[in-house]
Amino acid sequence: MDIRNTVGKIPKWVRQYRYPIAIVLVGLILLWIPSLKTDTQEQTETVQQEQIQQQEDLATLLADILAQIEGVGKVQVVLTLAAGETVIYQSDRDTDSTDSGSSVRSETVIITDSDRNETALITQVIPATYQGAVVVCQGADSASVKWAVVEAVSKATGLGANQISVLKMK
Repeated sequence: MDIRNTVGKIPKWVRQYRYPIAIVLVGLILLWIPSLKTDTQEQTETVQQEQIQQQEDLATLLADILAQIEGVGKVQVVLTLAAGETVIYQSDRDTDSTDSGSSVRSETVIITDSDRNETALITQVIPATYQGAVVVCQGADSASVKWAVVEAVSKATGLGANQISVLKMK
């Protein structure tokens, strides 16, 4: 009998305290909203860390490949970026023309998956462009080794020969 009395009092209690309950719920929702903003900040930081990791991975891979060229010996590679990877998102544009002027409205297309995660629709990814490369290797005193290293780095990064420096290691 005590349980039935207690359960019977709940609707009365909710009706009596509905405004404080509503205020608490609105407060909890407002506390939850900033976490959405930090998610986007974390995504931006993650993208930057991925770009740095990709640059380091390319330098390491390039050093491993260059070490396999005859006469190069030990090698270290440093790549400098001119611009990081650029992502272009799909957007919808609406143009309204009136007598007083025209206005353009642009919105990024958002896709929602089955788990209700929202992501922007990517149209194009422009790879990173490099500004220059420095290669330090043991066999850099030989002209044929220097030429082979410059050619390999040029093919891998898209840099011209004037942007690649090959130096002899101690």
